[in-house]
Amino acid sequence: MAFITSGSTVISFAEYEDVLAIDQRLFEANEGFTDVIVEDALIKATTRILNKIRASDWWKNYYISRTTDLSSISTRTGYSLPSPVGAKILARRDEFTDLCVYYTLAEYLYPKVADFGNTDSAERQKIGFYDEKFRSMFTDLLNAGDWYDFAGDATIDIKDKAPSRQNLVRMR
Repeated sequence: MAFITSGSTVISFAEYEDVLAIDQRLFEANEGFTDVIVEDALIKATTRILNKIRASDWWKNYYISRTTDLSSISTRTGYSLPSPVGAKILARRDEFTDLCVYYTLAEYLYPKVADFGNTDSAERQKIGFYDEKFRSMFTDLLNAGDWYDFAGDATIDIKDKAPSRQNLVRMR
């Protein structure tokens, strides 16, 4: 479980073997999922996760509270906020790897093989299962707020930590 990087840029939070370790049966039943297809999906999932973090209220509050030059950003919208930098995620890297794998399975891989005409299909149930695991872990990571090195000094100290609490909404 390691982040895939190119220089100092994180390309993906996970690799093919991480997906294989979590759900090997998917690959046994679907021989078309090559490592290239899976790793491309992992790269897309990493980008989406970083965008989801950027769109969160946690990131907006975190970024604004740590930025000294507030005139350079608009505090009314999140559009001017930069995305988090994957290389600054120093703690909970295993959780980010699992998060990426769950998102990839729920959003990219299982939808390719799922029978959406059958509401009881195993693939649709697995999509729901992995989506729920992703959402739960994503919320836990934002609530912890102890994994990002905002200062960029290669350590996470008390100034970098920002635990929060998300509003829990019951969905039916």
